[in-house]
Amino acid sequence: MAAKHSFVVTCPCCQAKLTIDGELAAVIAHELPPPKRTADDLGAAFDALRKQPAAREERFRRELEAEKQKGKVLDRKFQEGLKKAKDSPDPPPRPFDYD
Repeated sequence: MAAKHSFVVTCPCCQAKLTIDGELAAVIAHELPPPKRTADDLGAAFDALRKQPAAREERFRRELEAEKQKGKVLDRKFQEGLKKAKDSPDPPPRPFDYD
């Protein structure tokens, strides 16, 4: 009977640890990498939390302005398409004409 050989490999991307059975050539265990800190100290974390509402309000204001302009943008796109269709000498091919 062959001896059971397993080894541990660290993933280069996420630093997770994989235990691989050499005999089966399969991963038999997986250990997640330790979580990474997003802030170095508590003060920096609080500052980031304080900035979130202002950033959210700014994003909302930009989206609201974009939504107000949406009708004009769609109308202009339609007018461009209409102008392009009038300038085209051939009508677009219809799928049922190919039969």
